[in-house]
Amino acid sequence: MAKQDKNQENMAPNAVDASSKIDAIKQLIFGENMQAYDSEFETLKKDILNKKEELEQLIDEVKTELLQNIDNLSTDVNIRITELEASLEEKTDALEEKKVDRKLLGELFTKLGEKISQ
Repeated sequence: MAKQDKNQENMAPNAVDASSKIDAIKQLIFGENMQAYDSEFETLKKDILNKKEELEQLIDEVKTELLQNIDNLSTDVNIRITELEASLEEKTDALEEKKVDRKLLGELFTKLGEKISQ
């Protein structure tokens, strides 16, 4: 185990050295441009996050409005169905009053005929 610890200790400084060397090379090659790029990327990242939040708020507003419209539409449909049922019932009742049942009429005429013949 002691041997592994020593290997890890030896690797850690090498990794740090390699990383710092890469950073130093990047700094030499890109210099101030790298900082400007980082700044622009951070600005773009913040802008994208702000736009995402705005879109999520807009989606929530549209969702709420759609749900409200669906509820209103459902209420309107239910009211119209109730009105149509009432209208249909009125017209059915009116038809029943206008139309005489033929069987009943025949029976009445038969009884009337029997009473006349007596």
